[in-house]
Order: sequence, then structure tokens, then C-alpha cells
Amino acid sequence: MDLRRRPDRTLRVINAIGAQVIALQEADKRLPPRPAALPHAMIEDDGWQILPFGQPGGSLGWHGNAMLVRPGVRLLHTAHLDLPGLEPRGAIRADLHTPLGPLRVVGAHLGLVRRWRLMQISAIARHLAALRPMPTVLAADLNEWGSVAALDHAARGLRFVPTPRSFPALQPLGRLDRFALSPELRALATGVQLAQPARVASDHLPVWVDLALA
Repeated sequence: MDLRRRPDRTLRVINAIGAQVIALQEADKRLPPRPAALPHAMIEDDGWQILPFGQPGGSLGWHGNAMLVRPGVRLLHTAHLDLPGLEPRGAIRADLHTPLGPLRVVGAHLGLVRRWRLMQISAIARHLAALRPMPTVLAADLNEWGSVAALDHAARGLRFVPTPRSFPALQPLGRLDRFALSPELRALATGVQLAQPARVASDHLPVWVDLALA
């Protein structure tokens, strides 16, 4: 928000959350070859493992979606999927072994037009329905300013949990960043990271959820 790209500052914000799994959006620069906005070596020096979604050219993820995990979280499988829409959008999926047991995490950044957002959530839900069942969390920038009731209906097998306002970071007005859980999971708590430099490191505040088995 101060027009300065500071990867070290971004990592301070990520580390302050204390999470074991981090889903990122817009983790790569916008133009090809889409180099990472956060240097790989800096992330790994901080003790994170970068899950292998990156494309040639040094990117971190797929359509800007990336995922980091801490030691103690083991990767089982990854996949990515293209999402429908006029804008290029995609989602990533990681099947993990965590202290909770097996956990499927999907990261996504939905489009700016509601019609396409509904189609994108439906595409993710169809993808998940075709897989072996596993406790699942969707972590997404929904770009949805109003009620998520329509998206909730489209996300068959998942339910969105309440989260605080996260956008814009300097004065949050919208709950754009949300989690949706499968029935095997419950949210013990959700929140946003408010401590500086979170309010200037990005235009979105980081949103977190503490999970437990239902």
C-alpha cells in the first residue's frame, strides 16, 4: 500500500500468522515469464516448503495461486485446474498429511464478474466430487462483496464460514477472503492479521482459520 515491493516485509506478515499451511494469491508478477513476487530462497530460508505448482520462469504457483507448508506437513499429491471465465483464472489443490490427519487444501482467486464466480465455484465443487473423500478446506479470494449465499449453494459439499472484513487493508469494508469447509471439519476460530506491517504489505489483510475435525 506504500507502493514499495518488500518481500521481507511480506514474509514477516506471513510468519506472524503462525499457520502451518499458507495459501497465497497473486504470488507471481503479472507478465510472462511471471517470476515470483517472493524469492524462492528467501521463503525456504524462513523454513517454508514451497509446494510444486510453479511454472517455468521461476513462478511460485498456478495463475498466481501458491501454497507454503511448515515442517510436519507432508505433501501427498498436487493438482491444478483451469477455471471458466473471460479472465484467465485457476485453482490449485494439495492433498496433505497434517497433525489433523489427511487434509485437502484448495487455493483459488475468483473472477470479477459474479456469473463467472458461480461457474468457477461450481467447477471446483465438481472437481472435488470426483475425488476420494478427504477433509477439505477451500481458501479463496472470492471477489464477492455481498452475500455468499449463491456461492455457498454452488459449492456443493463445502460450506463457507464467517470471516472478518479483509479488504481494503487500510480500512477493511469487504469480506472478500473466505474459507469453505467440508463436513468433516469445523472452524474453531477465524480472524485477520491486523498487526503492522500487514496493513501496508498488501491491499488485503491475511485471513486465518484454526481447524479441527468435526
